[in-house]
Amino acid sequence: MPRLILLRHGQSQWNLENRFTGWVDVDLTAEGEAQARRGGELIAAAGFKPAVMFTSVLTRAKRTGALALQSAALNDVPVVEDWRLNERHYGGLTGLDKAETARVHGEDQVKVWRRSYDIPPPPLERGSEWDFHGDARYAGQDIPDTESLKTTLDRVLPYWNEAIAPRLKAGEDVLIAAHGNSLRAIVKHLFAVPDDRIVGVEIPTGNPLEIDLDADLKPTAARYLDEGRAEALPPIA
Repeated sequence: MPRLILLRHGQSQWNLENRFTGWVDVDLTAEGEAQARRGGELIAAAGFKPAVMFTSVLTRAKRTGALALQSAALNDVPVVEDWRLNERHYGGLTGLDKAETARVHGEDQVKVWRRSYDIPPPPLERGSEWDFHGDARYAGQDIPDTESLKTTLDRVLPYWNEAIAPRLKAGEDVLIAAHGNSLRAIVKHLFAVPDDRIVGVEIPTGNPLEIDLDADLKPTAARYLDEGRAEALPPIA
């Protein structure tokens, strides 16, 4: 039966600065690089040898995956990048300091934007500093101006069905190096997590989540590879 590992990218510079990052292409910090390498060590210790690694088009996810594969001595694993595995688009919050945003809009409103399942932040204005419509990586794509977790799932799931699920159904092991919300969307789909509970599911950085799947891609077991960290697992039916 196939195995899947979900690996959330390590700390980025804007994580450190407490800013809404979304689709902005920031790099890892030194701590984030160390987290990625540690993830690779855990993957190697688990004897996991993926046939392919999927990742987003954002540097922090791509470098996390690359550093993990290097650390695990898995340098020949092919890598597939796609924007549909990007982090959630934070719309008009993009680039803002989280604490300052809470002071301006109120903590309750910011909590709604960050943690509700289907209420997105205000849209990002066209022509603004962080407008991604001119980015060559998204040429010809109908990209969003803002996203909730629900609409993030709406773009991740078709890619899962189109590109990732067929590899797993063929019996291949797969690694996905991506982001908190795109991985949360995959977890919601696989574990059938209810809408009101998925927003409370945290995918930790640098601690690979290994999921055993049956022939129908239903989880039969799951564990975080760094078992010394107290991480709550998604429920398995």
